[in-house]
Amino acid sequence: MHVVVTGAGGQLGRALVEEFAGDEVTGLAHGDWDVSTPPPLLPRPDIVLHAAAWTDVDGAESHARETEAVNVGGTTNARALGAPLVYFSTDYVFDGHKREPYVESDEPAPLSVYGRTKLAGEAAAGDDAWIVRSSWLFGATGHNFVRTMLRLGAERDEVRVVDDQVGCPTYVGHLARAVRTLVTGPTGVWHVAAEGECTWAEFAAAIFEDAGLECRVTPITTAELGRPAARPAHSVLRSERAGAPVLPHWREGLRECLEAVGISRRAD
Repeated sequence: MHVVVTGAGGQLGRALVEEFAGDEVTGLAHGDWDVSTPPPLLPRPDIVLHAAAWTDVDGAESHARETEAVNVGGTTNARALGAPLVYFSTDYVFDGHKREPYVESDEPAPLSVYGRTKLAGEAAAGDDAWIVRSSWLFGATGHNFVRTMLRLGAERDEVRVVDDQVGCPTYVGHLARAVRTLVTGPTGVWHVAAEGECTWAEFAAAIFEDAGLECRVTPITTAELGRPAARPAHSVLRSERAGAPVLPHWREGLRECLEAVGISRRAD
């Protein structure tokens, strides 16, 4: 199978390239193709895993046009490759007012430019695409919360972390593995996120615990953090669809991620 992976330089794109390494994979990083422009000439793929996206949630608020060009226009351009498409979406398509897990039939109501453009990207992907909504992605490479906390935890005695947002931290390696299974089944919207849930502060504390870092987590509110983009307060994703992949717990994903960056699990 000829697989094209867009955004191959990012954490999810790299995980997808690794997961599909047994196939013929063409990984396109931003330097190979800026997805806001028409696609390059390629042999027609069998499937396109469209991981390229504008993911700077706060930056999107002041760069709405550029964000739309990547998240919506880029998806239209990925479709132009002429192959079945997997589009990766986000829990940020929801407003977080529901205090139970969001399932595929729940009505989206994004709060931010990022969330709105990702939802519009779902529409651009089309009804015949796999729409994979996941959340709080992290991996051993790229820019993500785990890598940031590892750096801060090694530099500081204390970090202040938001404790009033709840979600499902999802390891990109587990998500990529689930995608391989997902593309053998029906298209449509799928919620694929790690088992378990936590706040960002609880996630930070787990990172320090498993990495053996002596750093204290001081919980703060979203209002205290004062970010430009609004975030959903509760965005746990679960699937109501038969045959949906079940990912390992986020703590297991964290341990695999730490091993991948060369940190052995701290002894109990």
